[in-house]
Amino acid sequence: MKNIIVTLTGPMAAGKNAAGEVLKKAGFAVTDADELAHTALENVKEQVFDAFRDDANKLGLSLQNEDGTVNRRNLSKIVFASPEKLAKQESLVHPEVNRLMEEFLNANSDKPCALNATVLYKVPIINKSTCIIYITAPVWLRVFRVLRRDKLPLKNIIKRFSAQKNLYSKYQKINVDIYKVQNFTNKQALERKILRLLKRYENEGR
Repeated sequence: MKNIIVTLTGPMAAGKNAAGEVLKKAGFAVTDADELAHTALENVKEQVFDAFRDDANKLGLSLQNEDGTVNRRNLSKIVFASPEKLAKQESLVHPEVNRLMEEFLNANSDKPCALNATVLYKVPIINKSTCIIYITAPVWLRVFRVLRRDKLPLKNIIKRFSAQKNLYSKYQKINVDIYKVQNFTNKQALERKILRLLKRYENEGR
């Protein structure tokens, strides 16, 4: 399965990271788009500062930490205030995310690879995927996981979940096989499901 490139995705708190660990144990090179996005943001921070300086000044916010890095908390207060501002940030950051993912794939061309990302459909690298593994779980369980893990207020959780409500349909538009994996018990059960899926994929000669 050397040439397989899996897009590993799903909504918040569904269990993508746990699934990524399973794939890593199975010999995949796995990268996390959230981590790459942080790197990408730092790489293009001067453009970001220029793009949102006026907004920050109006709100009395600093976009830069004392060490020169991006103050992501203050930036999020600006970009999540409107779809237009979010799109503006994405237009700066996503090309760099795509470049970093291309680098990752090139550096691991001798292995099967997995790209762990919620919104990978927004960047061109998605078109290199050979299949999509969509991890999901019941809403009540995902809420419990976020409360335990992130300790976010319930209204913030609902807002984030609502923003992802059409996520699956976005990936259905990508012209590759998509496999939905329910993650509602434990890590061992999730591992068995994913390993069975990989075996099935291999047996089908994909």
